[in-house]
Amino acid sequence: MKVAALQMVSAPDVATNLDTARALLREAAQAGAELALLPEYFCLMGHKDSDKLAVREALGDGAIQRCLAGAAREHGLWVVGGTMPLVGSDDAHVLNTSLVYGPDGERVARYDKIHLFKFDNGREQYDESRVIERGAQPVAFDVTSRDGRTWRIGMSVCYDLRFPELYRSLHADVLLVPSAFTYVTGQAHWELLLRARAVENLAFVVAAAQGGVHANGRRTWGHSMVVDPWGVVLQQRAEGAGVVVAELDAQRQHQLRAQLPALEHRIL
Repeated sequence: MKVAALQMVSAPDVATNLDTARALLREAAQAGAELALLPEYFCLMGHKDSDKLAVREALGDGAIQRCLAGAAREHGLWVVGGTMPLVGSDDAHVLNTSLVYGPDGERVARYDKIHLFKFDNGREQYDESRVIERGAQPVAFDVTSRDGRTWRIGMSVCYDLRFPELYRSLHADVLLVPSAFTYVTGQAHWELLLRARAVENLAFVVAAAQGGVHANGRRTWGHSMVVDPWGVVLQQRAEGAGVVVAELDAQRQHQLRAQLPALEHRIL
């Protein structure tokens, strides 16, 4: 199965970002991808965290969701919408949600980001809990590729990457990591963590990132990539908007899991 990780440098304007997302999804489809993953906050990187409140949508209704569903239907793609703000339990918070649409345009899965990022090095300060309400449930779904093979796809978002127990619980063949890593943390840990999650789970990892300097002055790390179950980076893009395409070799994964059956040896 061919997959695509879509890298963006999202702006404070939803319409502009949706136009970019549509163009990247079209490019992914033209490259033969069956599944395309957008980055975290693909629809909005605002000037401040609370900007998310103004563009939140109720599940099943809104321009962002129509864009994702329409692109999936138009291109016959599995589309994973990075994250978008959904209505939370109060007016001061949103859910940071990843929605999955099948090739028929129907929504097939939803994951609300569980682990919320907090960082303060004296120069940069982030605390997602000020505006984001955390999710509670791990989510995985099945994709039947064009060759008839069924793939178990595990969902996660950005900061989740630092919590390996989440990925173990998914029992997945492919792990999705839409992200907006900061430049500082990304430079230090991004590739290291992605490759570790791939090796631990003998799974493919598809990571779509924000990658560049945004209107609010924030610089994101980028380096969207696809990693194989042995920890080999198959393809990546350093910075700027673009499409990273790679072929997932199911036979290679089966061989590695047979040679090193670590998933069967877990005790704790």
